[in-house]
Amino acid sequence: MAGILFIISAPSGSGKSTLVAQLRTLVEGLDFSISYTTRAPRGSETNGREYFFTTRESFEDKIAKGEFLEHAEVFGNYYGTAVSALGHAKRLGKDLLLDIDVQGAMQVMQKLPEAVSIFILPPSPEVLEKRLRNRSVAEHVTSEIVIKSRLAEAKNELKKIWDYKYALVNDVLDEAVEEMRAIVLHERGENNDVTAIAASCRTNFMSGKLRMALEKFGLDVEAG
Repeated sequence: MAGILFIISAPSGSGKSTLVAQLRTLVEGLDFSISYTTRAPRGSETNGREYFFTTRESFEDKIAKGEFLEHAEVFGNYYGTAVSALGHAKRLGKDLLLDIDVQGAMQVMQKLPEAVSIFILPPSPEVLEKRLRNRSVAEHVTSEIVIKSRLAEAKNELKKIWDYKYALVNDVLDEAVEEMRAIVLHERGENNDVTAIAASCRTNFMSGKLRMALEKFGLDVEAG
């Protein structure tokens, strides 16, 4: 069943990109939407592979022309998904995978409520801080103010978890990848063997692992 839109989002430092990369090697028929951004390339990033790198002026021109399915400004840089990504996936007969931030996900879910949304969270505040600090070092960000700002934003984004259909805790990589795979296959109706795994990731199910992680972040587990 091609044409499903999968939204994957998470607070910065949750390991989302690694999970998405693993998922794409395990599941066929997923077209990955490459986002546009105004930030500069990092490390070995290449234009058209990780992102389409563009200027702020060009990005704002695309906003004015309505060329984005969603867009958001995150830590001073724009990020956005082109509307054309949906048509491209359909022409290929594939499902579309969006790896986007929480702001962008809220926009897409409002426009396309049938989309399958998946929220990824780290197992604890301590793990989140460690991952965020490691990422900041890799990005040559040393300002404690910036790091603390990113931590605060990440914890604030966790409050949006109830707006998602699924949620999984990225503590053990292989397990998290298997849960993502199960969700995709279940939504496609391709494999009944993964139904129980997918169901355990529903935000309205509240698995023990998800409950524990949310409690560590001080969130009300009864809110959902």
